Amino acid sequence: MTAFALDPAHSQVEFVVRHMVISKVRGSFGSFRVDLDVDESTNLPTSINAEIDVNSIDTKVADRDAHLRSADFFHVELHEKMTFRSTRIAGSPEKFTIDGDLTIHGVTRPVTLNASVDGRLNDPWGNDRIAYSAKTKINRKDFGLTYNQALEAGGVLVGEDVEIELTLEAVKVAAPATV
Repeated sequence: MTAFALDPAHSQVEFVVRHMVISKVRGSFGSFRVDLDVDESTNLPTSINAEIDVNSIDTKVADRDAHLRSADFFHVELHEKMTFRSTRIAGSPEKFTIDGDLTIHGVTRPVTLNASVDGRLNDPWGNDRIAYSAKTKINRKDFGLTYNQALEAGGVLVGEDVEIELTLEAVKVAAPATV
């Protein structure tokens, strides 16, 4: 197995949730870390550990972001980080699944991401790079994110299902020099 480190400048952690039943709100997290080991023969990751700084949430609306950081949602004063630890990875480079434990708001639940290897190459500076895409859907209430508001016209302010999409580019970690 070979260690790879995330290239944050070329990676995204994004989400989509229904707003007032009729539309969608999109957002992202700007600060996160992902460490992964890769099987050189298949390019599949063999282990993934990720940490997301919840304070870095960005929906392009400062007031909404502040509300999402509050005790109504993420309560970042108590839960600054979200984490993911893979438990099983299986499939082919074109289509594989990543099972793991996702912790949000202090609650850990198993999730499965559907993923693919998007490519691998040596960049112009001699670095070995690999890229992945992954998606999943979670119910935010399963993680204790239960805030909502009933709408006069019916329905609720915030949908329960959250679609998560990851686009990751990682660089092979240089082996330590031996003496």
